[in-house]
Amino acid sequence: MKSGLVAYKIYRALSHGISPLIQLHLRWRRFRGLEHLQRWPERLGQPSQPRRPGPLVWFHAVSLGEGMIAIPVIKHCLQRMPQLNVLMTITTLSAFEVLSNRLPSEIILQFSPVDTPASISSFLQYWKPNAIVLMESELWPNLIMDASKNGITMALLNARISEKSFNLWSGSVLLPLISLMLSKFSLIAPLSTEQGVRFQLLQAPPYIINYSGDLKYVIEDIGLNESGRKNIDNLRHQLSQKQVWMASSIHRGEEEIILGVHTVLMQLQPNIVTIIVPRHPQQGREIAKKLELEGHNVVLRSQHGRLKPETNIYVVDTLGELRQLYTLTPIAVIGGSFLPGMSGHNISEAAAAGCAILTGRHVGHFSHMVLEMQQSNPLSVLQVSGKLELEKSLIDLFTNTTLLEARRRAATEAFCMLSSNIVANVWSLLNFHIFSGLFSEMKLHNITAKTMSNEAS
Repeated sequence: MKSGLVAYKIYRALSHGISPLIQLHLRWRRFRGLEHLQRWPERLGQPSQPRRPGPLVWFHAVSLGEGMIAIPVIKHCLQRMPQLNVLMTITTLSAFEVLSNRLPSEIILQFSPVDTPASISSFLQYWKPNAIVLMESELWPNLIMDASKNGITMALLNARISEKSFNLWSGSVLLPLISLMLSKFSLIAPLSTEQGVRFQLLQAPPYIINYSGDLKYVIEDIGLNESGRKNIDNLRHQLSQKQVWMASSIHRGEEEIILGVHTVLMQLQPNIVTIIVPRHPQQGREIAKKLELEGHNVVLRSQHGRLKPETNIYVVDTLGELRQLYTLTPIAVIGGSFLPGMSGHNISEAAAAGCAILTGRHVGHFSHMVLEMQQSNPLSVLQVSGKLELEKSLIDLFTNTTLLEARRRAATEAFCMLSSNIVANVWSLLNFHIFSGLFSEMKLHNITAKTMSNEAS
């Protein structure tokens, strides 16, 4: 404990010392369009919305993926505790662009403060959260230690630590610090039993580690506006007479594999359309430009062009539509998994849409999801080693309708089995470890408000 406190004091001093550099870095990111033009001061703990009276729970996620898994939990909490205030913070601009217009109106959305003493202190003093729920791997020393100092209970949901981070934290220098930080939590709900073991090895108290299931199985469709729905339906109609497959969450370098496979499939299935959804929109625009220069007939989603008879590649350079796009294709190839060093992406959204699912071998912390689905139904997920195996597997699916339907049905069945009761399980854990004290505060608040109202009348 003493060595952990020493390590933390060193971290706190360093983070305080480089605060001016962090502010300059944020301004530079704003100049490059990576931070919100008007709301970037929120990253320094400066609020842009009022703090409503009553108990408040702060849910923190980094990017869109973590934000999406928090939403079902938040909605369930609000159903059980309608008078609860919920503050949700995200870090990335892309997550803000998608979530800002699609979250329920009662959820306050802000950018998260950087982990400097001044930013965290300003944030906590203004919002005064009664509890903090962190998503996945957001372990920041100043945030955790200051929250603990202020008596704020904390939970870590869908908790995970990558192998690289685990090796770093478990070293003799940083282990005392991570052990100290984890001791401040009231609940850690790991996304898999393997992750639970990692947290135990990092000396998290065993009694706070409780497995509830992977929240990535219960990501909701947060919906499109009327224009977006019509656009998807229109695209569905344009694809209705085509052979379609989709490669989603494609990282740089993987597009070469996907386009190579596309070329082979075109020779066998001239009526084919390949939908490519890069991990980042800018990458999509780069791919489309390159393909057009090579003479391909490409449609870029952001330009809302119609598919021509000769169109065989559709590139998606928008955010927040992946779940709807999966409903347009019987086959989904999940990227971020075909090159060494990659760590995979969520396959459950494709399973929920009833796609036959293929992925590469480099799936990182998603390996537990792949294994769970395969154990539930061996046909639910097919892992391939590279371009040649991917080619053969796709040809088999396009030429064997029985096999295609069997894999689609298996993915749906595995998803339904694995996604049941997860939110209810998480609620039970939060209620026991985090919210039990809030109920008392809310009752006291209601009694006080009623008394003041009676006195006023």
